[in-house]
Amino acid sequence: MAIILRLDRVMADRKMSLNELSERVGVSNVNLSKLKTGKVSAIRFSTLSAICNALDCQPGDILEYVKEENEQ
Repeated sequence: MAIILRLDRVMADRKMSLNELSERVGVSNVNLSKLKTGKVSAIRFSTLSAICNALDCQPGDILEYVKEENEQ
């Protein structure tokens, strides 16, 4: 299973910087940067909800599932 994070794309569409999103969401720049680059293994629903609220988007705008070749 491959979940791809598209936070960078949504932020670019909204013309929002990492610093601005960090302030609105209340999550550190470091943690948001890890989310943005996909270097996380989990995300809290409360954080996802705050990000969606700040970016006026749906979770599906940020998260994408890509089926791997060996999955059935």
